Amino acid sequence: MAASRIEWTEQTWNPVTGCAQVSAGCKHCYAERIALRLQAMAAPGYGRGFALTLHEDRLSQPLGRKKPTVYFVGSMADLFHEDVSDAFVDRVLVTIRQTPRHTYLLLTKRAERLADFFANRPVPGNVWLGVTVEDRRYGLPRVEHLRQVKARVRFLSVEPLLEDLGPLDLDGMHWVIVGGESGPDARPMRLEWALAVRDQCRAAGVPFTFKPWGAWGSDGVRRDQKANGRILAGRLWDERPELSGALL
Repeated sequence: MAASRIEWTEQTWNPVTGCAQVSAGCKHCYAERIALRLQAMAAPGYGRGFALTLHEDRLSQPLGRKKPTVYFVGSMADLFHEDVSDAFVDRVLVTIRQTPRHTYLLLTKRAERLADFFANRPVPGNVWLGVTVEDRRYGLPRVEHLRQVKARVRFLSVEPLLEDLGPLDLDGMHWVIVGGESGPDARPMRLEWALAVRDQCRAAGVPFTFKPWGAWGSDGVRRDQKANGRILAGRLWDERPELSGALL
C-alpha cells in the first residue's frame, strides 16, 4: 500500500498489478509506464512488469491500518480483468468486509463483468463502484452496466476525456470525476468538453471533481502539468459524495 497523490483518494491498494489494453483510454496508460519503471528498479512485486500478477501476500494489508482510510483498489491494475478469477475478487471483498472503517473505490473499464459479478453478490456498504468514460464509443456503454449494480455509490471517472461526450444520463450516478491526460504522448482535452460534463452534473445535482488538465492546458497549450493546474471556469472543483456523515 502507498499514500496517493490522486486527488480523490488517500491510499492505493494493489492486490493485483498489470493489465491489458481494452479501449482508447488505455493507449497511454500511466500504470504501464510506472510498472515498467518499477521493474527496471527491481521493485518488489514488479518482476513481471505490467503482466497481470496476483499478489496474495497483499490481500491482508488494509487489516493492519486502524485509521479510517479511503483506498483506491487497483491503481496499477483492473480488478475485473478477465484473468482475475471470481474467487480472487471474492478474497479481496473478504478483506473489505472485515474493515468497515475503510472506504474502497473500485474502478474498471470492464463494466460488463462488473455487472455480471455483482448480479448474485451484494456490494459491501463501504465499496464505491466506478467505470471509466473516456469517449462515446467505449465509455458511455459502461455507464449502463454500472447502473445495473446496486451500490451505495456509483461514480464515473471521465479521464482522460478524449472528446465531447454529448448528453449524459446521470440517473443513479453519485459522482463524476473529469481529468486530462499526462505523459509524453498525451492527447489534449478541450475546455468545452469539460464544461459540458460539469454543466450536466450541476443540472442533475451530481457532485463534480476536476482533476489536473494534464499535459495540455485549458488554452490548448502544452506545458508542464503542474503549470496547467486544476482550475476550471475560475475555480477548483472538489465536490464529493457524502458517506457516513463525512466527506471523502
